[in-house]
Amino acid sequence: MQCDGQLRALITRHLQSFEPWIAPDAVGHQAAVAITVTEVGPGAGLPGLDAAGPWDTRAGLVLTRRAQHLRNHPGQWAFPGGRLDPSETPVTAALRELSEEVGATLPSSTVLGRLDDFVTRSGFVMTPIVVWGGPNLVLAPNPDEVASIHRIPVTEFLRDDAPQLEPVPESDRAILRMPVGSDHIAAPTAALLYQFREVCLLGRATRVAHFEQPAFAWR
Repeated sequence: MQCDGQLRALITRHLQSFEPWIAPDAVGHQAAVAITVTEVGPGAGLPGLDAAGPWDTRAGLVLTRRAQHLRNHPGQWAFPGGRLDPSETPVTAALRELSEEVGATLPSSTVLGRLDDFVTRSGFVMTPIVVWGGPNLVLAPNPDEVASIHRIPVTEFLRDDAPQLEPVPESDRAILRMPVGSDHIAAPTAALLYQFREVCLLGRATRVAHFEQPAFAWR
């Protein structure tokens, strides 16, 4: 799957026909994340995932590993994002966080749409904004917030063994995980990855708000 105009048109069309669920006011702290589509580039650098050549034009999503010194969710997989500042919208916050965390400054015209709000156990309402980064997107991690940046091929999220559901004794809901290489990503990030796959790539109006998150994400 290439990062080209055909993919952009497909994602745009699917989002235009999707009615996102919006969480009620006062459910939690408002936050936004940027689900950014770009080229895989020179390699994903993950266990069990083959590195690309000098430049790989396959479509990928930008994910990070959060810096270890952060108070909230250190070291976890995440999309660039964070809490809304006063007077911000989810779109402006997602684009601001994308610039601050990974150095990609993109205009509002690159926003393709949004997915469902996801209410986290840690008290945030995450609004996922789908952004078109396109080819040749230059990224640079902000060490104050990001330990590493990864461009994961979108084909990883179309694997036959995805998603993975794990029952847990703490809840009557299963944890959703998305395998990546020989590793995996857990909800809430995995839930947004799964909905991106279902809605944006496959055109299926799949909901994910009911999936559980692992205990380490409850804090």
